[in-house]
Amino acid sequence: MPGTDLSPARGPATETRPAGAASRARYDPYLLAGALAVGYALVSVLRWHRLDNRSWDLGIFEQAIRAYAHFQAPVADLKGPGTHILGDHFSPVTALLAPLYRVFPSPVTLLLAQAALFALSAVPVTRVAARLLGRARGLAIGVAYGLSWGLQRAVDFDFHEIAFAVPLIAFSLEAVLRERWRAALWWALPLVLVKEDLGLTCAALAVVVALRARRKEPRMVPYAIGLATFGAVAALLTFTVLIPAFNTGGGYDYWDKVSEGPTPLDGLGTKFRTLGWLIVPTTGLLALRSPLIIVALPTLGWRFVSGDSHYWGTDWHYSAVLMPVVALALVDALDRSRHSGRAWLRAYAAQVPTAVAAAALALTTALPLGTLTESATYRAGPGASAAKELLGTIPDGSTVEANIGPISHLTSRCRVFWFGNTQGVTPEYIALENTGGKYKDPVGTARNLHPDARYTVTGTAGGYVLLKRML
Repeated sequence: MPGTDLSPARGPATETRPAGAASRARYDPYLLAGALAVGYALVSVLRWHRLDNRSWDLGIFEQAIRAYAHFQAPVADLKGPGTHILGDHFSPVTALLAPLYRVFPSPVTLLLAQAALFALSAVPVTRVAARLLGRARGLAIGVAYGLSWGLQRAVDFDFHEIAFAVPLIAFSLEAVLRERWRAALWWALPLVLVKEDLGLTCAALAVVVALRARRKEPRMVPYAIGLATFGAVAALLTFTVLIPAFNTGGGYDYWDKVSEGPTPLDGLGTKFRTLGWLIVPTTGLLALRSPLIIVALPTLGWRFVSGDSHYWGTDWHYSAVLMPVVALALVDALDRSRHSGRAWLRAYAAQVPTAVAAAALALTTALPLGTLTESATYRAGPGASAAKELLGTIPDGSTVEANIGPISHLTSRCRVFWFGNTQGVTPEYIALENTGGKYKDPVGTARNLHPDARYTVTGTAGGYVLLKRML
């Protein structure tokens, strides 16, 4: 592609272009991020609007952030009445959304914030790629990253705290590639507040800094080693002290994901396929030539050691934090390959940015952003509209027991419990998505759950049924 120097000379790629063109090029990362933010937001908000949420996670995070916004302990009743969210996963970083949520109290606020954070991560990826490889190839890498399957899967799956981790990792690795070692360490440090396992990712980032800085700026190595130690110790203390301190059972509820069920050798086919998706269409295998790939090891490690098969594949949000790692490892590998003495490697590297961008565009036709080309994506349908009207009849402040469908349409104004897990609380309402007719006798189901209470159906609409407790 034009504008990229493949000679052995070191340093950023240079292009001869008019000053006006150079000025416009500076805006490329931000324009791309803006377009991605719109796309991500449409995917997630329209799914919510269609009553098509895929789990209870959005409701759980909204309950916690709503509590933060009102200066209360982050209790998520969906996990059990009075459950402190920091005793489930340690993600105090979500409190940063509390001021925004206080002004705009809606689950849409969380979805828009997540879209913005994911899109923001495209700025450092595109910026450093353009700096090292030239504008055209930098944009190609940015597009491939923004359309990567890991980010699209995460956008399509409610809200999660890792939305904060993705830009932190991207900015940290950008600083590594620009040899701004101190900035790289500072960007890595807050990861310990995003989720309990990300202290190990913080440590891995610090190890990469130590490896890269040891010759050019050896005085930074002790700082990097110090942060690596801090990240590892922080993760250990979070697992063994902080989370148990907030947990009603005094432990960490997810240890059984490792100690029980399948062994690490189970599901090898799925795990190898995930690795293939991670490094083939996104990097053409070149990311393996960069030490930056070390940063992916902690996340891949806990996922593949786990006995929970949900962690092994490419679905859900679990691969989002890996996307900036493989993208920037690719940038590093391409920069190194430009100076290789092997002509075939230089020739191959010259084509990879275009190839990964083309692969991302092709795959998007079968990924969430591809649904934006379908008219049905923008229509909630009469059933969904009627169901939302039915849920709207529940008074603010009511206690509601619900399954997945109604949850995130109630958590901003009601106290919501997970269906079948009210632990002695008798809710005023029971709201159920019943589109498949699973609950053939909703009143009987309510009686089984709450033998001492009497419920009656107050309405049905769009496959939803609402029951009210009789006094």
